[in-house]
This record gives sequence, structure tokens and C-alpha cells, in this order.
Amino acid sequence: MKEKRWILREDYDVETVEKLAEALSVDKIIATLLVERGVTTFEEARCFFRPSLDQLHDPFRMKDMDRAIARINDAVRRRERILVYGDYDVDGTSAVALVYSYLQSFHRNIDFYIPDRDNEGSGISFKGIDYAKETGVKLVIALDCGINAMEQVDYANSLGIDFIIGDHHLSDGGRIPNAVAVLDPKRIDCPYPYKELSGCGIGFKIVEAHQEQRMGVRLCDNPEQLDEMRREKRETLKLRLLKYLDLVAVSIASDIVPIMGENRVLASYGLKVINTHPRPGIEAILTYGHIDARTEEDRQEHPEDKSYFRKELGIADLVFLVGPRINAAGRISGGSAFDSVRLLLSDNPVQASMLAEEINRYNNERKDLDSAATEEAKMRIANNPELKAKKSIILFDENWHKGVVGIVASRLVEAYYRPTIIFTRSVVDGSITGSARSIKEFDIYSALEQCRDLVIHFGGHKYAAGVSVLPENFEAFKARFEKIVEEQLQEGDLAQDIEVDAEIDFGTQITPKFLRILKQFSPFGPDNNVPVFVSHDLVDTGYARVVGSRHLKFAAISLTARSRAYPAIGFHLGEHYRKVKAGNSFTLCYTLEENYWNGRTDIQLNVKDMRFED
Repeated sequence: MKEKRWILREDYDVETVEKLAEALSVDKIIATLLVERGVTTFEEARCFFRPSLDQLHDPFRMKDMDRAIARINDAVRRRERILVYGDYDVDGTSAVALVYSYLQSFHRNIDFYIPDRDNEGSGISFKGIDYAKETGVKLVIALDCGINAMEQVDYANSLGIDFIIGDHHLSDGGRIPNAVAVLDPKRIDCPYPYKELSGCGIGFKIVEAHQEQRMGVRLCDNPEQLDEMRREKRETLKLRLLKYLDLVAVSIASDIVPIMGENRVLASYGLKVINTHPRPGIEAILTYGHIDARTEEDRQEHPEDKSYFRKELGIADLVFLVGPRINAAGRISGGSAFDSVRLLLSDNPVQASMLAEEINRYNNERKDLDSAATEEAKMRIANNPELKAKKSIILFDENWHKGVVGIVASRLVEAYYRPTIIFTRSVVDGSITGSARSIKEFDIYSALEQCRDLVIHFGGHKYAAGVSVLPENFEAFKARFEKIVEEQLQEGDLAQDIEVDAEIDFGTQITPKFLRILKQFSPFGPDNNVPVFVSHDLVDTGYARVVGSRHLKFAAISLTARSRAYPAIGFHLGEHYRKVKAGNSFTLCYTLEENYWNGRTDIQLNVKDMRFED
């Protein structure tokens, strides 16, 4: 295993930390964590620890939002057929479910469409537009896709079909389609202050804007300046919007967008909905995710409150338990992302359970395909010195399933820490199509832009992208891409970093108050990762063991200060068992977490890495 670099964060001003610690009456470690996340004042800390819907930005600040709402109103007034169109991943399907369910509540002439991964690919397809024409659609609302669909939108215009684009990806060279409205905070000319919404987040802003207009009040209004009737309307508006935020939270988690600013507010409220009153589709998914139940006493005392049936779910649970199952139907042959949307829309627990069971089967098949392709890719690398020596990984196999190449690429980045593209053969046009994943030191979208003349199309962002190449250009593409990587990355860039937030002492700094405040930093995710700590001069209490063949389980206690022993789990760190068992002292790099088991919650260390003092 290649040694990881521990980098202690020092990107903060000491004086700012001291002032914030005094203003908040908190430990300097807590103040340091806040300043590292851009929180420097009492008011900013209040907003951070108390997310509120009042903190959301005015949706009409988004370029073209007024045009989008006007066109939706025209369609409703004329009783035109509306098609809600979205990509087949979690972000796309959750966005479709959100906007479709909202519009359907007052407009019945409505349909939704998800492109088939194998036959249409991602984004807006000509086949989807033909479906719209055949079914009498006059307005298409495209979500999580469309910012680069110039030809497709022109084709729709020629058929008398209007488009509203709601996307969050980068446009190609700043160009935008000739649509009625193009909603994308990343548009060069868009003044919307928050740029990192998910595709489903864009869908929510459409719903927020439309609902505000219908009710004649806005969330951004200062309630103190409103009369009683308008204040009541504003509170009703909040309640009406809340029920959609579970879908937004799932999309934020699964699309790995930053969880600060507006996304932090949306994710916080969405998690509350999921933890208390999950919609039947999400409840059914959680059942197949085997979430640990709370005690039988809790069940009997609070039979209607779902929060008493299981542990409190966080962003990581959505990433690993909910997202993959929603994704699975669109990834596997024979499945359909339409089923994922139907599951999220279902208000019937029996129907939801049947759909979730079918989707769970697809997820199990996806895991088998993913595991087989990942192991084969690792074998190729292990048996090829030339591949092992490269600073990037580019692999192609026409038998790998298109639905799992992105997952395989992610697993190889995790294992080898290299920019990675995994290709397979497209059954639609015979092209070589792949998913790209990157490391934090390398902008893979920019690299693909430099290969523009060798690819059919590409799209995505800095760390993840999709790309298609003609077979005759594949070798040239590989050579150029690898040359770009070689020029931009130094050998030191290929050592995986662990960013350490602070050094803490077992004996004095892990206190109940510290842990209570630390928990309020959630929801965790990009730009607000779980804080990572380092502690020195530790030993095992004598009960270390290896579990699951590769994972190290032990209990750590300080050698130099009086402290309690904390249970610890080090995933994939079983190789250190002998040294730990022998009583060698060590330094731990870890996060603090609650371990929920059999109705009891304990604090444990999740060990990211360890070093020995010898």
C-alpha cells in the first residue's frame, strides 16, 4: 500500500480564529474548523449551525427564470401537454420526480421521459424529441441536461416544441441552446449568487419560483416587513416546499456537489424529511438497504414517527444506500430509469415496495458487474508494468457494461489515485464511450477540452465526465490525454493526501460538548467534509483483531495522558495488526463518529491511516 501524505490545514488566520472562539464561547479547535470552512463571524456561524429556508436566494435572480415561469403559465392556461425530461442518473430522475409531481398537482396534461442509456445515451436525444412530437407535447422542461443540446433544441423548434433547460453543467465555449429559457447558474451571464446547485436543485428553484408567484409572496421577503396575512402565506409557502426537499437532498448527496451555502440549507431540511416522514419510495429503498432498526420500545412508543425506526440518516447513507439503488434501474440492461421515477412518485406503499424490490435486484446485478469489471481492470494493471508506470489509467473492453464504467473508474481512482477513463463499446453507434474520474490535482474536463478534435462529444466537470470517441481516433486520443497528464502532474501529485483539520489530545479535548458541537457541523460532504484529527502517543488496550479479512478493529488509549479508551475501526488497515497487537505506540489520523448498534450509540474512531513511532 502506497503511503498517504498527511497535510495539516493551515489555511486560516489565527487572529480570526481567536476572535470567533471568543464570540461563540467555543473551543479554539471548533473555531478553527469553522474558519477553515469560510465561517468567520458570529452571524455566519449562526447561519451555518441554524440553516433556514430564509437563507435561500431569490429564484428570480437566476437568468431566464421569469421567462421560464411565464412559459409554464402559458402552457397551463392553454392546457398544453408538458413533458418533464431528465437524465437517467439519480440527479436526473429525482429532478423529474420533483417537477413532475409539482406540476401534476394542478395540471393533468403532463408526462415524463428518461432517455435509455444504451440506445440514446445521456442528455436530450432526438428520439426523446420525436416521442414528444408523437404525444402532442408543446413544452419540454429538461432537467440535469441540455446546456449543450444546440442541435436537439433547434430540431424541437422546427417541430413547434418549446424547451426550458434546467441544467447545472458547464456550457461548451459559453454557447447556449436556442430555448425559451436556459436556467443554469454556471452560465457566464447568470447573476444567481450560488453556482453549485444540483440538477434537482435547479428543478426545486423552478418550483419555488412558480409557487411564489402563485401565492404572491417570496421566501426572500423580510417577514418583519409583511402584514399578518402575508406572513401566514409565507409560512404556508415554506410548508408546501418542504415535501420536495427529500428529493433534493438525495440528488445533492449522489451528485457530490458542495454542501455549503444554499446546498447546506436544502440538504439539512431534506434529511429532516427523510428521517421523519420519508415518501413511500424512499422508505421502500431504505427497507432494502437494511438500515438498523431502533429498539422495540421506541417503535411501540412512537409508531407513526419513522425517526424511531432506525438510526438518523446522513448524507453518507444517501450516497451508499439510496443513490445506488435509484441509479441501478437506469444502468442495467432490462431495467429502466422510468421505474426509478415511478418509485419516487409513488404514494402507495405496496406499489413502492414492489418497485423497490425489482430495483434492488438490478442493484445486486449492478454490484456483480461492477465487481467483475473492477477486478479484471486491476489484474490488467498488475500484469502490465507499462500501465503501472503511467500517471493516468485508460482501459477499454467492449464487454464491460456501460452502466458500471463510471463506478469502475471511481474505484480505480480510489485504489491507484490516477486520472482514470474506463471505456466500453456503445451498442448504439459502435463508438468507444467512457466515464472519466479524476483526482483533486487534475482538471479532467479541461484535459478533454484539449482533445476536442479527437472526440465525438464530452461533458461533465472538473472531477467527472463522460466522453465518446470514434474507434479510429481512440489510440490518438489515449496518446494525447496521457501526454497532457504527464505534463501537468508531478510524481508527488499521485500520492493521496489526507487533509488533517487539527491535532487533538485524547485526554482533554474529546469532551461531550466538543462532540455535540461537532455533530452540528453536519450534513457533511464536499467543502464541509467530516473533520479529520490527528492524535499522538497511542496504544491498543490489548484486544486488537482483524475483521472481514482486511479491517482492523481495536481500542486506542493515550500513553501520556489520562484518557478513556475509544473503540476504533480501520478499514483496509489489517496489515498493521501485528504491530498494534504487539503493543507498539502509534499516531492516528481519524474522524469521530457515532456507531449505532443494537439500539445503543457509542463514539468510535474511524481511522483513515496510522503511523508507528518506531
